[in-house]
Amino acid sequence: MACVDRCRCCMDSRRQSSILYNILKSEEQQAGSGESAPQQPGPEGHATTGLGCSCGSQRRVALKSPQVACKAASAVLVKTLRFVKNVPCFQELPLDEQLVLVRSCWAPLLVLGLAQDRVHFETVETTEPSMLHRILTNKGRGSGEEDEPSLLLLRKTPKLLGPPPQPCGSSSPKLPLVGEIQAIKGFLAKCWSLDISTKEYAYLKGTVLFNPELPGLHCVQYIQGLQQEAQQALNEHVRLIHRGDQARFAKLNVALSMLRSINASVIAELFFRPIIGAVNMDDMLLEMLCAKL
Repeated sequence: MACVDRCRCCMDSRRQSSILYNILKSEEQQAGSGESAPQQPGPEGHATTGLGCSCGSQRRVALKSPQVACKAASAVLVKTLRFVKNVPCFQELPLDEQLVLVRSCWAPLLVLGLAQDRVHFETVETTEPSMLHRILTNKGRGSGEEDEPSLLLLRKTPKLLGPPPQPCGSSSPKLPLVGEIQAIKGFLAKCWSLDISTKEYAYLKGTVLFNPELPGLHCVQYIQGLQQEAQQALNEHVRLIHRGDQARFAKLNVALSMLRSINASVIAELFFRPIIGAVNMDDMLLEMLCAKL
């Protein structure tokens, strides 16, 4: 709070799952097989309006191009859930155990997917979160744009979706902080600097997915064994492929540890709220887990 006193700029600073799933799946099908998620080349940082502010990490930001970034994240989420469902050991777990794992790890798995697909996104500082919703709902209205099926579908189903997102207020979800976005971008940059292979990403995802420390699990020893197998497979792969880099296995695990600082609510607020409003991720994940992807 002392930072607020020192810097004046700080003062300026129902159920939707079925519809969301249909949106994500339809967009992925339109993208075509083998097509990677849309990328947005640009600087790794975000646009800022202040210079030399010591409390910059406490400012709130929004996506610069939400329609592009949210569509990319949606495609990655579908691919991530398909990957999880196709893991044989995961299929053998009871449904309630599967739900505990997925609800806990969907966000880090999504960020791993963003890194694997090299999805770039930029953010801008904002003091009015509700303005983002107005831009999204007004842009292209009546223009017949074909590249925004998500928004067009959402506008046609107001009764099913419920009321639009509330304006920013004391009870409204907050936009992510600059520091929270920096944590995501820092992880992506770390992964890209390591040039992680497809197999390495798969083993890292297995390590994240099979977390035996989650409350509510009953097959703890089995899940712990699966996590250990993922780590062992990663280690053996690294030793075989990267014989000249003895520290690579440690580097990969250091990158993995960076995921702990990324909050799932930040991911939901950043990539999903701009296109569908308030998101009940538990409901959405349950439907996607039970659906045929």
